[in-house]
Amino acid sequence: MITASTRMVALLGHPVEHSLSPRMQNAAFAARALDVAYVPLGVPPEQLEDAVRGLVALGFLGANVTTPHKRAVVALCDEVEGGIESVNTLVIRDGRVLGSSTDTEALGDRCPGKAVVVGAGGAATAWIAELEARGAEVRVFARKGEWPPNVEDAELVVQATPVKDELLFEPRVGQTVIDLAYRSEGGETAHVTAAHAAGCEVVDGLEVLVLQGAASFERWTGLPAPVDVMRAAVRS
Repeated sequence: MITASTRMVALLGHPVEHSLSPRMQNAAFAARALDVAYVPLGVPPEQLEDAVRGLVALGFLGANVTTPHKRAVVALCDEVEGGIESVNTLVIRDGRVLGSSTDTEALGDRCPGKAVVVGAGGAATAWIAELEARGAEVRVFARKGEWPPNVEDAELVVQATPVKDELLFEPRVGQTVIDLAYRSEGGETAHVTAAHAAGCEVVDGLEVLVLQGAASFERWTGLPAPVDVMRAAVRS
């Protein structure tokens, strides 16, 4: 039940209808008995600034930011963690908008020597920065740049495009493949299926969603995220 005392968290993107984040985050808030509700808000690019100002004016606790706004929203933050160029989490505190990124939580403690990132969006930007910060040699492939992807000598491949059905590269045995795309209706993407068949270590898009979502939850609430509840919510 949403009441006058319920705190709100938003998902800002365009489109947002496919996202499993509302199901996952509302399950997490309920598991921690928090009077917080998570709502998806479709925001066209030309309305992003008004939307962020609206969150502040309405007393929102924060927001997630998804395609296509992750880079554009940086300029609308009062403070950005670590000078990053892509933001997926907003915390609103004392009228200030604090931006950070949890997009790369699925990397864990991995420190690959050579990595490939496929894609050119906001999530790809976050992954490139994090991998380079860990000392990786990173090659980036995008349709508007170098293409097709060559992953032969990569230890880690991050599939950071929304592509689910087309195989953009052939995974190889011994690689770790992290696919950010997922099917909201369930089932594997083409890259996850191919990576499993090749004997790769695989982190699928649903696990990526859970791990980044758990980190966002902790930023908004200051509480440990109920990761098992969140995982069950997106895989049910």
